[in-house]
Amino acid sequence: MEVDIINHTVINLIIFVLAIYVGYHVVWNVTPALHTPLMAVTNAISAIVIVGAMLATGLTVSGTSKFFGTLAVVLAAVNVFGGFLVTRRMLEMFKKKEPKKLASGKEGAR
Repeated sequence: MEVDIINHTVINLIIFVLAIYVGYHVVWNVTPALHTPLMAVTNAISAIVIVGAMLATGLTVSGTSKFFGTLAVVLAAVNVFGGFLVTRRMLEMFKKKEPKKLASGKEGAR
C-alpha cells in the first residue's frame, strides 16, 4: 500500500493563503496615482481567467465541474465589467469640469 506523504489539497490551500496575504500587502501599498493602471492590469488578468475558465469548463465531464466552471466564468466577467466601470469613474475625476452656465431665464434679466 502506497502512502501519499504530500497532500495536494493542503499545498493548494497554503498557496491560496499566501497569495491572499501577498496580494493584500501589494495592493494596499500602491500610491493613489497608480490605481488606474493597476485596475487596467487586473482587468486584463481577469480576462485571461475567463478564457481559462471557459476552456476548463468545456473539457470537464461531470455536472459539478461544469457548474463550478460556469460560476468561475460569471464571477470573472463581473470582475472585468466592474473593473471597467471603476476605471472609467476614476478617469472622469481627472477631467476638467466645465463652468456652469446660467439658466436661460436669468440671462435675459441682465
